[in-house]
Amino acid sequence: MMKMKTMMMIDSANHRRVMPPGMTRRDWLRRCGMGIGGIGLLPLLESERTMASESVTRLTLMAARPPHFPGKAKRIVHLFMNGGPSQVDTFDPKPLLAKYHGQALPQSFRTERKTGAAFQSPFRFRPYGQSGLAISELFQEAATRCADELCVIRSMHADVPNHEPSLLLMNCGDSRLPRPSYGAWITYGLGSENQNLPGFVVMCPGGYPVVGTQNWRAAFLPGAYQGTYLDTQYAEVEKLIENIRNRSLSRNDQRGMLDLTQAMNAEHRAERSFEPMLDARIQSFELAYRMQMEASDVFDLSREPTRIRDWYGHHEQGRQLLIARRMLERGVRVVQLWSGAGQPWDSHENLANQHRTLARQWDRPIAAFLQDLKQRGLLDSTLVMWGGEFGRTPVAELPNANGRDHNHYGFSMWLAGGGVRGGMAYGATDEFGFRAVENPVHVHDLHATMLHLLGFDHERLTYRFSGRDFRLTEVHGQVISGILA
Repeated sequence: MMKMKTMMMIDSANHRRVMPPGMTRRDWLRRCGMGIGGIGLLPLLESERTMASESVTRLTLMAARPPHFPGKAKRIVHLFMNGGPSQVDTFDPKPLLAKYHGQALPQSFRTERKTGAAFQSPFRFRPYGQSGLAISELFQEAATRCADELCVIRSMHADVPNHEPSLLLMNCGDSRLPRPSYGAWITYGLGSENQNLPGFVVMCPGGYPVVGTQNWRAAFLPGAYQGTYLDTQYAEVEKLIENIRNRSLSRNDQRGMLDLTQAMNAEHRAERSFEPMLDARIQSFELAYRMQMEASDVFDLSREPTRIRDWYGHHEQGRQLLIARRMLERGVRVVQLWSGAGQPWDSHENLANQHRTLARQWDRPIAAFLQDLKQRGLLDSTLVMWGGEFGRTPVAELPNANGRDHNHYGFSMWLAGGGVRGGMAYGATDEFGFRAVENPVHVHDLHATMLHLLGFDHERLTYRFSGRDFRLTEVHGQVISGILA
């Protein structure tokens, strides 16, 4: 209490206590502490304050760091087919559906809405590559060129058949609570190999997907680890990234202005013990300045030979994948590419036309991307992942009878490169493709395996927040040893 008394002044005329000049009541309380309760709270806050003091600049936060053990993969690319592609029309052939087409199946299916009879796939499957991996004609070009690179997991399952929670589960490991995305966890663990570009980039043409920025948030991790969004419906660099070039100031003038701003921000931050949002804002200024030269180069596809651009194709998905390859070469850790805003693969009706149109946009660029990575020596150290937030039912959804409903009980995803075995199918759904029955793989298991391939024990990659340790897989997850090379 002696300290509290000495910090106050007495107004003798009015016999009342007043604050020193320039000091607010909040400042006074902060400097004085909060008595015995404040003293008891200090040990609980010590670890968070230590982390805050270590997170001084983005360069510190994003500095490249070694994983727990040598990982096969150094980076990850996620091709997100948002909306839920049908497993029985893409990578999980079920010939028995043809036998029962138009008839009730001999087992019941519990789904969101009323469903009807068996719905055979309108697409042909056949074996591809030396491995004989069965793949739908929807992805004929990728299958023809790259089947032996693909590890198809046919026994994925999630928690619920709704887009919003399933998107969050796939991206953040939790379907309800605000948790960091896997991209934020990976950049938190590994940092970045290029300080002039974001460590985690998200591309989605036409706007945000369902639940928007929650899919790539940092949550309670430092803001530097959140994903940087690009609207890849645009090809021009200036439209991809707003204000990427300053038309009014030279680079030197910008540097001087930024230095002054950062000095003022640093002084402001020094008066506050733990302000992660302020840190994130300060770091974003510095990154925006440094990105001007690097981003102008990486997103300018005119620098690529014409034959390469023709190989990938000139549709949005081809541009996205070519940009992704250029970013990987420059050290970006995590790149996520979305099919588009909303739920493009959500084929409740007219599935044949919708799936064919979407697959046509992705098939050729995927084949080019995987082959390009391989010929450049990048595929072995890059984990590529394809899939949606869930799959679809093997029966038709009424009243249309030409579409499928959501199905989280069993669906397919594939991985390539980065330490996984190619040319194989892992796990299986039942004979109709509804439920995972052999070697079921939950989304938590997928995340544990992703981190393992990057060199992390998913149980040890933690961050202390609000008095407890958090991790991407929470208290779940087993590494899928059967798919490791």
